[in-house]
Amino acid sequence: MELNQEQIDIKLAAREFAEGEFRDRAKEFDEKEEFDLSLWKKACENGFVGTFIKEEYEGAGLGYLEHSLIAEEFWRVDPGCGQAILSTTFGAEMIQAFGTEAQKKKYLPLLVRGEKMIAFGITEPDAGSDAASIKTKAIKQGNKYVINGAKMFITNGCYANWMLVFCITNPEERDPHKRASVILVDTDQAGFEATKIHGKLGIRASNTAEVSLTNVEAPLENLIGREGNGFYQLMDFFNKTRNHVAAQGVGLAQGALEMAISHVRKRKAFGGNLSHLQGIQFMIAEMATRIEAARSLYWRSAFLVDKGKPDPALISMAKWNAGDTAVYVANQALQLHGGYGYIAEYDIQRFYRDAKIVEIYEGTKEVEKTIIGSGLLK
Repeated sequence: MELNQEQIDIKLAAREFAEGEFRDRAKEFDEKEEFDLSLWKKACENGFVGTFIKEEYEGAGLGYLEHSLIAEEFWRVDPGCGQAILSTTFGAEMIQAFGTEAQKKKYLPLLVRGEKMIAFGITEPDAGSDAASIKTKAIKQGNKYVINGAKMFITNGCYANWMLVFCITNPEERDPHKRASVILVDTDQAGFEATKIHGKLGIRASNTAEVSLTNVEAPLENLIGREGNGFYQLMDFFNKTRNHVAAQGVGLAQGALEMAISHVRKRKAFGGNLSHLQGIQFMIAEMATRIEAARSLYWRSAFLVDKGKPDPALISMAKWNAGDTAVYVANQALQLHGGYGYIAEYDIQRFYRDAKIVEIYEGTKEVEKTIIGSGLLK
């Protein structure tokens, strides 16, 4: 498939913004493990955040493919900064798909404008890939839910104004997939505590937190979707967001490839320029081919989602392959830098560290392979 002119323009605009606004500051953000949130607000002002949100809720009304194209270009310039900006609407997909009209009008416009930020509490200290084994519980008390539990590795956990909480509301259900619900909570209340996680391997510009919920209250109308339907809503959510992660992997790989090409063109060895060595050319060719294949796969996957025909196996192929490609290309690119790639002065070291997360979050590569295999064998 080919991109139309609007999609090409979106890619170019996203690339220009990323190169102009955060390329030169990416190393600083990585070292300090922090981010300048004014860049997030500027990205909102320029229409790059929440593009998938419909126009009636003040979004651009674009598809998940366009949203992913922006992610690819941001991650091509710097993964940590790209994540810090675009993850600020992580959870809006759930509200748009399953929320009431009142919920959509209340929450979505503020996310697009950059006035508020949302997070999604899914993973727990003892429940990662197996989402159905969560322990966080929400108990009804009069006209509210009272929530107790803990969440781990929560993107923007320290910044978010609201957090969607994936929690048990129907513990008596025999089917574990019908026990959970999604509830939106305000994070500024007593009992909500977010602790920043330091020392991450990569995407250090992006805030990640451990969250504790102690008697956190939410009115019953903050239930998103149907009670007991949370697991199935979550699977629908991942069908959208995993394309986004695939785009992240492709963007990172593309950026790493470009660094490698630039480096070998300048380096001299064995009586000439490194770029003239056949072994180097083979490495570059393999890296570029894998990137093109991964890009085509996520384009096709996202296209089907936007057409209302999501293919979970294809989505998992795109996400797993993009993560594998990101790790492979970053490794090869660092190898081509030689000793220079091993020092922090060179951006490729940061990309090498950032790459691994694409194989882990929103479904590990093993989970993605399980989805693919089980889908094909049914």
